[in-house]
Amino acid sequence: MNTRINAAITAVGGYVPDTVLNNAKLEKMVDTSDEWITSRTGIKERRILEAGKATSDMAAMAIKNLLNNTGVNPDEIEVLIIATSTPDHQLAPTAPLAAQKAGLKNAWGFDFNAACSGFLYALSVAASLLESGRHKKVLLVGADKMSAIVNYEDRNTCVLFGDGAGAVLLEPSKDAGAVLDTVYRSDGNGVQFLSIPAGGSAEGTTEQTLLEKRHYVEQDGRTVFKNAINGMTATSMEVLEKCNFTTEDIDWVVPHQANLRIIDVVGEKLGIAKEKIKVNIQRYGNTTAATLPLCLWDFQNDFKPGDKLLLTAFGAGFTWGSTCIIWGGLRNNNKK
Repeated sequence: MNTRINAAITAVGGYVPDTVLNNAKLEKMVDTSDEWITSRTGIKERRILEAGKATSDMAAMAIKNLLNNTGVNPDEIEVLIIATSTPDHQLAPTAPLAAQKAGLKNAWGFDFNAACSGFLYALSVAASLLESGRHKKVLLVGADKMSAIVNYEDRNTCVLFGDGAGAVLLEPSKDAGAVLDTVYRSDGNGVQFLSIPAGGSAEGTTEQTLLEKRHYVEQDGRTVFKNAINGMTATSMEVLEKCNFTTEDIDWVVPHQANLRIIDVVGEKLGIAKEKIKVNIQRYGNTTAATLPLCLWDFQNDFKPGDKLLLTAFGAGFTWGSTCIIWGGLRNNNKK
C-alpha cells in the first residue's frame, strides 16, 4: 500500500514595502533612463524598505498576511525556514527574529542561503520535513532587503533589485496537491561572475574593502544572462521528464524574476506560450529569494486545484534548478 505523504502548498502570503523607486527616480540618481532599463530588464519600479527595518520585518509581515487571511493558528506552526541572502545579522539567524515578530511561539527556524535559488531549494527541504512525517505545518519564506547590498552608484546593478517577502505554508496533502520532483544544480565557478566579494570569511571587512565598495553586489551581466537561460531551460526539461510531463502538460510557469529577456527566452526554448508564464518583475524588480513566492501570492487566484506548475530559478553561486508541483486547494484566503 502506498503510504507516501505528499507536501502541498495550502496558503500563501506576501509583503512589499510602501516606498516605490521607479525608473524616473533612478534617472536622477545614476546615468540611466527609463527606456534603457525597461528595454533591457522589463522593470518599471521596485519597492524599497524604510531605514531601520530589516529582512526579518518583511518576513514577519508576509507571515502575518498569510495567517490573517487564512485563520491559521500561529501556535500550530512547527518550523520556519527563511530563504535569504540579506540576513539581519551575520551571526544571529533571521528566522528566530521573524518568528518572534510574527508571534510564532512554537516554531523552530533556520536560514537558507542559495541566493536567487534560495526559495526553490528550500521548498524541497520544507517538503521533506513533511514527507518524513515529523511535521505537519512548515512555513517557508523568501525575503530579501536587496537595497541594503546594492550600490546606487552602479547603474548596472542598482536598477535590477528591490525589496520584498513572500510566504507559503506547506502541509500534508489532503488532495492531489504535491511538490513532485526537483532538479537542482550548482557551480562554484559562478562566484567570480555574481557575488558580494567582501564581508565573509574569504575577504573580511577592512578600511580598503569599504573604500572600494566591495560589500555590494557585483556581477558580469552577460555571463549571468547566458548561464541563467541555459541552466533554467535544461533543468526545466529534466524535471518535466522526471515527472513524465511534456511542456503541454504544464498549466503555469513561475520563473525567477531577474530579467524579462531571460524569462522570454526560456519560455521560447521550452515552447511554452507567454500567457502561461507569470511575470511581475515590472512592479518589484528582482527581489532575489522573494520572487517566486511573491509570484505565487500575486497570481494565486489564477491557479486551480490540480494545475501543474513549473518553478525555475537561477542565482549567484551559481545555483539553479527547477521544480514541478501540483497546486492543491488553498485554505480560504481573502487576500487584499
